[in-house]
Amino acid sequence: MNLEKILAISGKPGLYVLKVQTRTGFVAESLADGKKITVNLKSNVSLLSEISIYTYEGEKPLAEIMQKIADKENKGVAISHKEDNAALIAYFKEILPDYDEERVYPSDIKKVLNWYNMLQVKGLVTDEAPAAAVTEEVAAVAEETPEAEVKASAKKVKSKKE
Repeated sequence: MNLEKILAISGKPGLYVLKVQTRTGFVAESLADGKKITVNLKSNVSLLSEISIYTYEGEKPLAEIMQKIADKENKGVAISHKEDNAALIAYFKEILPDYDEERVYPSDIKKVLNWYNMLQVKGLVTDEAPAAAVTEEVAAVAEETPEAEVKASAKKVKSKKE
């Protein structure tokens, strides 16, 4: 499951997809209704790929937890985030038995399940890319970046001389 460009914006309901970065922020598109909004750099924005859940051994990335939910539900819809807290906690214990109950609140569980169901409805719940393919993709980007930077700095040097 790729959560790289999926955002949660504080003060705004739902999830957003990062579309374009600008000088003063970025443009995001709502997963719920497809409306585009501009977000400035002062807004509190979280990438889902950067969110982790506390466990007794450390932290687990949200992508792993969502993948476990997808495996449990055969990529179907999970229980509603509107269930009572006891049902949500019992469900989350099935998914992640060693989550830290003192630092992960029912409101956090509600968010995770709500986000999962939003992504599932939009068809974004898929198998993770194989590690080899991800490694190859990262290596290809790493190989391209220095060359592009060298060309850009060569142009700057050339224009300064003229």
